[in-house]
Amino acid sequence: MKPLNLIAILLFVSGAVWALTRSERTVREIQRGYFAAISPFLKSGSQTEAYARSFLDEVQHSKVLEAELGAVRGELGRLHIIESRYRELERENDSLRHAVDFKKTTSFNVAAAQVIRRQPTTWWQTVEIDVGEERGIGTQLAVLSNDGLVGIIDRPAKDRSSVILLTDEACQVSAKVENSPEVGILSGQRGQFEGTPLLRLKFLSKNAALRAGQRVLTTGRGGIFQPNILLGTIVSVEKGAEDSEALVRPAVDFADLGTVFVVLSNDSPKK
Repeated sequence: MKPLNLIAILLFVSGAVWALTRSERTVREIQRGYFAAISPFLKSGSQTEAYARSFLDEVQHSKVLEAELGAVRGELGRLHIIESRYRELERENDSLRHAVDFKKTTSFNVAAAQVIRRQPTTWWQTVEIDVGEERGIGTQLAVLSNDGLVGIIDRPAKDRSSVILLTDEACQVSAKVENSPEVGILSGQRGQFEGTPLLRLKFLSKNAALRAGQRVLTTGRGGIFQPNILLGTIVSVEKGAEDSEALVRPAVDFADLGTVFVVLSNDSPKK
């Protein structure tokens, strides 16, 4: 045993023997002095213990709240998924209802189709739809929406087809202006990438008297597009030295194509 430990033990034993050999009064005074000396430490220890218990209770409460918060977040995420699915079903229902209404009211024999593919690099030129040769789809058939002409079938396959959109400059349509003698060729314009592109109606008369808002319709000439299909409305007229041209806002929202209708023949209306 180390000398310092031995000395400490001897001092403790000596103090204890001395205290026990004193009178009862002296012992009580020693006890009072001892407890008075250690009382602040006892109070401090008691407060520390209380603080420790309070801290542990808060930690436990926080864990319970964290678990409850996690459950609420999970439920909120599930509700967001349900709401998103509900909105999707609502859009599909609206699309189907419009499709049924269109097939009931149109005089054409049409096949409903959904746009299934669209490339960002050819957004305003082509789309792919989910009907093809199995449904009697061939080339050069008009494609419509509830609002007007969408484009023309380009390359049909077994169960899908490529459509050239009216906003592509390769899609040219014989067009007339409502309540006007003006007739021209309508097509898309090259290099338009922001917003829905405007169409250009070319080969109008030099002094074409047109106003903004007049409707532009198909003439039916050429045997591809049936007459009186809505194409768009006049935005402005540009007069040149030999003829005039007009900018036309499409009737169809080409930024958001969903359900479309392929006219199954050019000359056989629905019976």
